[in-house]
Amino acid sequence: MKVCFPSQKDAGLESLVYNHFGSAPMFIMVDTTTSAVSKITNEDQHHTHGACNPIKALGSGAVDAVVVGGIGGGALSRLTQMGIKVYRSAGTTVREDLALLSSGQLAEYTPQSCCSGHGQGTGCAH
Repeated sequence: MKVCFPSQKDAGLESLVYNHFGSAPMFIMVDTTTSAVSKITNEDQHHTHGACNPIKALGSGAVDAVVVGGIGGGALSRLTQMGIKVYRSAGTTVREDLALLSSGQLAEYTPQSCCSGHGQGTGCAH
């Protein structure tokens, strides 16, 4: 399985998982079958809120799952339409979340658990 982790800085498996999919500077990609780790620069980082384009953001990187601290409803909808499962990060690093994912301990995002906007009182963690 190929898993995508939004991150601010590439530190391989020790990369910190970013708190929002669309505005992450990069994505750490992990192939759980081969243990290969790679990086993709977010080509859609500076979009207007609610207009995230996951296909553009991920470039040519085909993934099966995304693990992230926060995500908007539009991005979640587009990713799930592409057949990509989206999980809520419960660890701090890619390595920690990989272990939690493999043991079935990460919750899948639902439209009700998405970021509802930016700013105070919106429930968004960023």
